[in-house]
Amino acid sequence: MSIEKKLAVIGVGNMGSALTRAWLQAGLIEPASICLADADTERLRALAAELGVQTADNRQAVAADIVILAVKPQIIPEVLTDIRNRIGASHLIISIAAGLPLSYLEEMLPRARLLRVMPNTPLLIRAGVAAIAQGTRATAQDLDLARKLFDSVGRSVIVEEKFMDAVTGLSGSGPAYVFLFLEALADGGVKMGLPRQTALLLAAQTILGSAALFLESGHHPGILKDQVASPGGTTITGLHVLEAGGFRGLIMSAVEAATSRSQELATVRPTRP
Repeated sequence: MSIEKKLAVIGVGNMGSALTRAWLQAGLIEPASICLADADTERLRALAAELGVQTADNRQAVAADIVILAVKPQIIPEVLTDIRNRIGASHLIISIAAGLPLSYLEEMLPRARLLRVMPNTPLLIRAGVAAIAQGTRATAQDLDLARKLFDSVGRSVIVEEKFMDAVTGLSGSGPAYVFLFLEALADGGVKMGLPRQTALLLAAQTILGSAALFLESGHHPGILKDQVASPGGTTITGLHVLEAGGFRGLIMSAVEAATSRSQELATVRPTRP
């Protein structure tokens, strides 16, 4: 089903442009109903010509019903100051700016309905996951609409805002952990004599297939692990090495450290320009 509303995307970097493309490809919204705004006018014109959408400055763009804030956190104060007098109770504002709490956004836009979303980079290929937190004035219908938008680029979950730093440490930073594991897995194959490209393909498809098997089967990952690890076999031998090296603890500590850093960054409250 399509969304019968006007939508503006302020900020058309990697995330903003990927979301716009995905929503159009999914048939979720018509090009005529999308307006883009960005300080990089050259990038803006190129994307608009490619997708057949409208462009405007920030103040004109917020004539839309839904406004996606996809600019970097350090630019948010300038953007909010620019648009705040044009934002009312009829607006749904969805911020994907990392680290900016809903309390700050609601202070800057005191009449708008606000949602905060933490997506991750696999949305670039419509395989991402997004966590959605609800502002005090947002409605259940707003949450449903946001889920519709972000389910079209992967999957979405509703969380309390207090968990957003943990989301950042896990799924926001998680692709980097997986890429590091992918590279290491392929390096192991290269060490054992496999050609580099063959090792990378084997590693990547193994990770992709394993994740898909978990999602589709609904089984606990420990059960799926045990199905691969036969008694006295190669897999249990490899698992022993990983356990001896503290593999689980390292991953848990990485999520913990990234969460703590997200919490630290969130305490640096942006100031108005």
